[in-house]
Amino acid sequence: MTQPATAAQKDAPTSATKSAGEQPSSRRPGLPWDVRTLSLLGVLAALVAVGGITAPDEFLSTSNLQLVLTQASVIGVVTVGMTFVITSGGIDLSVGAMVALSSVWATTVATQEFGFAGILFTAVVVGVGCGLVNGLLIAYGRMVPFIATLAMLASARGLALQITDGSTQIVSVESVLDLGARDSYILGIPPLVLIFAAVTVIGWLLLNRTTFGRRAVAVGGNAEAARLAGIDVRRQRLYLYLLSGLCCGIAAFMLIVLAGSGQNTNGNLYELDAIAAAIIGGTLLSGGRGTIVGSVLGVLVFTTITNIFALNNLETAVQQIAKGAIIVAAVLVQRRSLQGDT
Repeated sequence: MTQPATAAQKDAPTSATKSAGEQPSSRRPGLPWDVRTLSLLGVLAALVAVGGITAPDEFLSTSNLQLVLTQASVIGVVTVGMTFVITSGGIDLSVGAMVALSSVWATTVATQEFGFAGILFTAVVVGVGCGLVNGLLIAYGRMVPFIATLAMLASARGLALQITDGSTQIVSVESVLDLGARDSYILGIPPLVLIFAAVTVIGWLLLNRTTFGRRAVAVGGNAEAARLAGIDVRRQRLYLYLLSGLCCGIAAFMLIVLAGSGQNTNGNLYELDAIAAAIIGGTLLSGGRGTIVGSVLGVLVFTTITNIFALNNLETAVQQIAKGAIIVAAVLVQRRSLQGDT
């Protein structure tokens, strides 16, 4: 009786590896310089050329390039967390609301009395707390990620509105405000960009060089095979939503530094921007494949488009149409590449 069970246990990891690990080379998350990444680099280079032609004096100025990178940093940190969630086959619609709640909770008068450390600690803890609730509902409450995170979106937005009573909470802690001042730039690089770079590197290492990342890919590729291989799927999903919440907390602190305030409208539509950036970067919406490098390039593409439209005084509606067209094109290319792999 024990002999077949032992054989099944030996075969289970092999089955999981075949379904989630042994993918065609074009689908492996460990190849940052694949055709898709090179294509995104080409798109980004084309956008830079367009910006340089249409608004040469403004777009190519050092201050504007610093602005583009700074604006990309906040949503970029959120996108790193979103990439892990989508790679595992999940979704998180509450990231924008978590950023808003973290930012207003961290900028209350009571919190600001504890200075820089109090604001940073509160923003991170609130983000992780929201991620914990999402993770418990999805992993152990067996709720559909779409429903669970949608409920968190509504709840977090409502709580943020209740805390602020619809008003803007101004930050009075000088050490926090100084972090966003030009005098704090390191070799011309804003500190927020350095934070984004650090989060990106850590995220890349987690996804591509650790067991945690391989488990996330395995769960997204085939959750049942991952379970048979000995992976605690529920605990893995909990950790992934905790990671998403952590990224939202960090992004909330960065937004506080950037805006010098906290308000319940912070992070509006961040969930859509993060999902879109991850998808056009090459992360598979159904799970099983993720790329941090591609997601970062997706963020830079969208941020550059926004900046070019703003410099040329083009309507926001046209900008949204352009973003939508890019998302549709990315999904169609993704589907075609998957059909080519089968």
